[in-house]
Amino acid sequence: MDIQNGQADVPSGARERILQTAHDLFYRDGVRATGVDRVIAESGVAKVTFYRHFPSKNDLVRAYLAYRHARWMAWFIDALARHGGGPDAIVPAVEEWFRDARYRGCAFINSVGELGGVLPDVIEIARSHKQDMTAAVAAVLPRSRQRAKNAQAVALAIDGAIVRAQFDASPDAALSALERIIQSLLKV
Repeated sequence: MDIQNGQADVPSGARERILQTAHDLFYRDGVRATGVDRVIAESGVAKVTFYRHFPSKNDLVRAYLAYRHARWMAWFIDALARHGGGPDAIVPAVEEWFRDARYRGCAFINSVGELGGVLPDVIEIARSHKQDMTAAVAAVLPRSRQRAKNAQAVALAIDGAIVRAQFDASPDAALSALERIIQSLLKV
């Protein structure tokens, strides 16, 4: 599945078209920079149809984050499996995402930065997403008494790599540092 543009998941109904359009615009350009009128125009629905499905932009933001979460988690779990399903699958999976031309960082980190102070739900949604990401990481780590704590540390390192990869010209330094942290932590 292509987590960036969702070509495998082309929506058919008006609600789905709105959500797909909002997903693409919010992720690429930011939530605040994308107005409802633009989402309406680019999704090809009438204003009344939009507001029937999403009474406010905040409702659309919540739906976008839920949509992004489901897509990203499905992709991440699949990518971890495709790269071997062990701890050494983490960096190649993350690299696959970072090297996508449409990469714009973590939609949840970005949304908290943009909206956390004005839409507190975003913080809770992001927290839940990060818990699920951490659980996916834990699932590929060796069983040990420290597994949960190691997964939290690796997830934090992934978040740091995500931010670093957003502003560097290349994701190489972020990926190298992530690899080093994982190797040090797990002594693999």
